[in-house]
Amino acid sequence: MRSWLAAHPLASYAVRRFGLYLVELWGAVTVAFFFFRLIPGDPIQTFIQTLQQNYVYNAAASAAVIERYRSEFGLDGNLFSQYLHYMYRVLFQQDLGPSLLNYPTPAQDVIMRALPWTVGLLGLSAVLAWVIGLLVGALAGWRRGKPGADLVTNVAIALSHVPYYFLALILTFIFAYQLAWLPARSAYNARLTPGLSPEFLFSLLKYGLLPSLSIVVIGVFSWLLSTRMLMVPVLGEDYLTYAQAKGLRPRKILTKYALRNCYLPQVTAFGISLGFIFNGNVLVEQLFNYPGLGATLVNAIQILDFNTILGVTNLAIFAVLTANLILDLLLPLLDPRVKYWR
Repeated sequence: MRSWLAAHPLASYAVRRFGLYLVELWGAVTVAFFFFRLIPGDPIQTFIQTLQQNYVYNAAASAAVIERYRSEFGLDGNLFSQYLHYMYRVLFQQDLGPSLLNYPTPAQDVIMRALPWTVGLLGLSAVLAWVIGLLVGALAGWRRGKPGADLVTNVAIALSHVPYYFLALILTFIFAYQLAWLPARSAYNARLTPGLSPEFLFSLLKYGLLPSLSIVVIGVFSWLLSTRMLMVPVLGEDYLTYAQAKGLRPRKILTKYALRNCYLPQVTAFGISLGFIFNGNVLVEQLFNYPGLGATLVNAIQILDFNTILGVTNLAIFAVLTANLILDLLLPLLDPRVKYWR
């Protein structure tokens, strides 16, 4: 095996990178488990109080009921035994355990119900913001010194650090309350049945426009500035001067030469930013009452639903690390100059 890997450096690099990926994944999941389990509070007592308020709890059987719930939620024993039990259940049974948010529904079912909303809204918004920011930032850097490019750059500098939720509040106040053009809360009209009907799809688009805009606008400004920062130093390179001397069109020089050397760092940065799709826009989902993973995570933290909290957190960890693994394997294909295995 060692001789075969030595004769195939690309395969050797892929094997080493995948091994490092597994170690990183295990380490991040372990840190997340102990971090959340060390939060003060007793989720079982909170759950018991909820049952008492709903008159479905027998106080005479308190000890037996509490012991059963602790065992079912993986909270019996010391912290290390809880960790071993959790890892065994996740790895070998593919089970996150029951969710306190919707007991006895498994936590993975709660997460999977919220996941399409987050991916559909926040995922597409993040991709759209990246594409627009990359293209506009390249043009702003290419046409630096021109009035239009300077205006766009100054606006981006002023607004790039505005929080998503602050812009969401402004958009809601203007378009939902002042002009009454768009709804302020929820994901679709509650009177409609979810499906592929034109009415439901139009309602989905209408209700998702405000939260999507708040993410896209701020994201575009951030990607615009970083792309422009990468584009300006490239413009002084000799190969661009040579391309201009050959008589190539400016558009071809921009797209085939200048932009190609700028989008590689942005591809890597986009992979790192994927984690914010799950947990970076929590307040936006809370503000619009959008049924995504961000709102699910907040509700789970409020009642210390460890199974759901760890499920959402580990999903974000898995998404970020997997995206970076794929990007590390694809970058040599995008740019032949990248040779990690040498």
